[in-house]
Amino acid sequence: MAIGGDRPILIKKVKKVSGGGHHGGAWKVAYADFVTAMMAFFLLMWLINTTSPEQKRGIADYFAPASVSETTSGSGGILGGTALGEDGAKSNGAVAIVEQLAPEAPPETPKDGFSETSPTSSKLENASEDALREEIQKREAEAFASAAQSLRQALQDMPELAELSKQIQIDQTPEGLRIQLIDQEGRSMFRDGAASPNDRARILLRAIAKVINQLPNRITISGHTSANANGVKTPSDWGLSSARADASRQILQVAGVDADRIYQVSGKANSDPLYPDDPTLAGNRRIAIILLREAPVLPPDR
Repeated sequence: MAIGGDRPILIKKVKKVSGGGHHGGAWKVAYADFVTAMMAFFLLMWLINTTSPEQKRGIADYFAPASVSETTSGSGGILGGTALGEDGAKSNGAVAIVEQLAPEAPPETPKDGFSETSPTSSKLENASEDALREEIQKREAEAFASAAQSLRQALQDMPELAELSKQIQIDQTPEGLRIQLIDQEGRSMFRDGAASPNDRARILLRAIAKVINQLPNRITISGHTSANANGVKTPSDWGLSSARADASRQILQVAGVDADRIYQVSGKANSDPLYPDDPTLAGNRRIAIILLREAPVLPPDR
């Protein structure tokens, strides 16, 4: 209580807080807006780098003011009273890009069912046929080379054939893979004037049959003789060479070669010597077996 009846004096202190203090939230809103704007900016930069020029052109045309008509009447609306063509309000819009990127439709086939073949299509067909032939020839040549290597390896691995390896010649001709059994001085495949092959020739023919069975190609067998010591060609050589070729055919068939694969058996006597400079050489007496090159199978309308 105050002395002398005066009222007591009360002092009120008001503490003012300015700027929200530590717990204010206004700066957080501003920071969130800044982060959102930066994220939108980087997204925009990423889209610009990943889109193609056509896509960018389409987006630009979509937001272009020219795509919207200024009038609000029925004839001056968004389409401007016209279709989406060259004369409409959206003539230069995204439709042009779609037309540019869309593939051309294939030509219509006439109602009568016949269509004229263009020069380009005929060239493509010819090119495909040539590529098919080249691929078949390449694979056939590889198969022939593998078969020849197999025969040479068999001659080296079998002792009874090692001494006879010099009497076999293997090469590739325009007709196919040719395997020839050739006589040598003192080592004949047939006895003089006889059509039946001797044991040496039978061993070689059986080895050749194993190689022939590795491939599906048809074969031809031809017999050849040589001129006599005086260089005279005797008429009986025609029958003798034919008989020797047919005897070789029989041995091949017994060894497992299918009879349907044998295309031709012929005797050429001494008309096709292996050594034309000296038709009397023993090497001209031979049996030639050819695995024929097969033509590629094409559609019947080719």
